[in-house]
Amino acid sequence: MTDLADRVAALAAAIETRATATSASGRRLMVGIVGPPGAGKSTLAEALVARLDGTRPGRAALLAQDGFHYDDAVLDAAGMRPRKGAPETFDVAGLVHCLKRLAARDEAEVAVPVFDRRLEIARAGARLIERASEIVVVEGNWLLLDETPWSAVRPWLDLTAMLQVPEAVLRARLEARWCDLGFDPASIAVKVDGNDLPNARRVLAASAAVDLVL
Repeated sequence: MTDLADRVAALAAAIETRATATSASGRRLMVGIVGPPGAGKSTLAEALVARLDGTRPGRAALLAQDGFHYDDAVLDAAGMRPRKGAPETFDVAGLVHCLKRLAARDEAEVAVPVFDRRLEIARAGARLIERASEIVVVEGNWLLLDETPWSAVRPWLDLTAMLQVPEAVLRARLEARWCDLGFDPASIAVKVDGNDLPNARRVLAASAAVDLVL
């Protein structure tokens, strides 16, 4: 069994235990997956949703923190473009408001943004989360950052998991990511050593405690 399959199975088992209690009350289970850049959060979250949907299509839905990136125009105006991906480059209040709407489960559907990595922009209303979805999987680097304003996110998550990956593996994955997007070696070094890996260390050092470490 692959590492991904093992992690999906472990998290799915924890979810099923919690889902029994929440489904009886009609509440929606909110699951948070955190980890450094390049840890594989998106891959894990997508595989987890697919597994949960295997028994009943539409049971689970996905919300990615990256959809709440500030646009490059906003970052340029604020001089934060080189730090894109750092905690201060996200619309945290918008994310919290979205989590409140999803937790309430009183709307037929909630339109959520999705980040397009090829275009480096967030596309508004790119995914719909239906009221029938009883589990929402939320993934992102900073969901558990124990600092204001990010600390407002934690109360909306019922179950949390942290992906831990050796820094050497993170570096290799991040370098490959930027290479695939067409960046030259010098630009990749600036992005990885100047932003991505410092962010990775901060995620691991400054996140609140989690229910499950993967």
